[in-house]
Amino acid sequence: MAKKVKEINMNLYYMHHGQDEQMKKKKAKEREKRIRENKGRKKDEFDIDTEAVIQMTNKNKIKKEQEHRKKIKQEEIKRKRRNKKKKLMLKTVLLFSIIIGGIAFALISPIFDIKEIQVIHNEQISVETIISLSQIEEGENIFQFNIAEAIHKIKDNAYIEKVNIHRKIPNTIQIEIEERTHDYSVDFMGKYAYINKQGYILSIAEESKEKMIIQGIETPEEQVIVGQRLNQKDLAKLEDVIKIKKAAKEYNLEEKITSMDIKNQSEYTLFLEEENKKVYLGNNSNLSNKMLYVNAIIEEEKGKKGTIFANGDLNHKFKVYFRESLDV
Repeated sequence: MAKKVKEINMNLYYMHHGQDEQMKKKKAKEREKRIRENKGRKKDEFDIDTEAVIQMTNKNKIKKEQEHRKKIKQEEIKRKRRNKKKKLMLKTVLLFSIIIGGIAFALISPIFDIKEIQVIHNEQISVETIISLSQIEEGENIFQFNIAEAIHKIKDNAYIEKVNIHRKIPNTIQIEIEERTHDYSVDFMGKYAYINKQGYILSIAEESKEKMIIQGIETPEEQVIVGQRLNQKDLAKLEDVIKIKKAAKEYNLEEKITSMDIKNQSEYTLFLEEENKKVYLGNNSNLSNKMLYVNAIIEEEKGKKGTIFANGDLNHKFKVYFRESLDV
């Protein structure tokens, strides 16, 4: 009995002891598992931190490399600019030296002494007069005279409208002239001033040439000077004279007008000596229609001396008419 009890106790001991061993093994396994898991987490955390540090290090390295390359590039650009400036300065000095040398050669070399002075497009003023006015002389250096001054001197002649002077290397001067033309003769104080369409007084003569004579100017005698213009009132009337001549030309009357009185701007008067007729034209209105009627009356009253009255308002039923003179 005692032996049996002892066996039972032994079995219980082994059973209990076996369970403890199993529990210990189980706990050991769980502990090992926890250790492995903790190691895995620490490794992952270490890997993440390490990667972040590596990435940061790489960025800094890349940034430094970029800054270094940028600095090298900037230094290279500065170096090229310095070299470019040096080359440009060298070229400038060289070019300046060549120019100075060329100018010096041009001013002293006899190759550039003037041998010919040409004058073109002049009709009324002689070549000799124009060359004399310019004060340019053969034998002087082609570069040493002042073109602007020469032009100004030539234009002292009232007939000269425009002047261009050209240096034709090596030794020729060409003077190009544009002249004014005298279009009318102005009757004043027993003399005649020849003027162009702009009212410039070109010359004064004792007799009138074959140009239409303008009478009744308001410009004072002391202001009738060669090279000057008529005063503003006469210039305004001169514009009307041009319009009247243009209207007369439409009906072949322009050459028949021998003189025109412009004293009264409201009563222009024409004289046609060949036709023995005087025309009271009135103001500058309806000029073309007035000339149409004047021409018709001249043809109709051929050979008769008298006066044509065209000084009314044609827009208000005024009729141009002729009054024969009884003078023989």
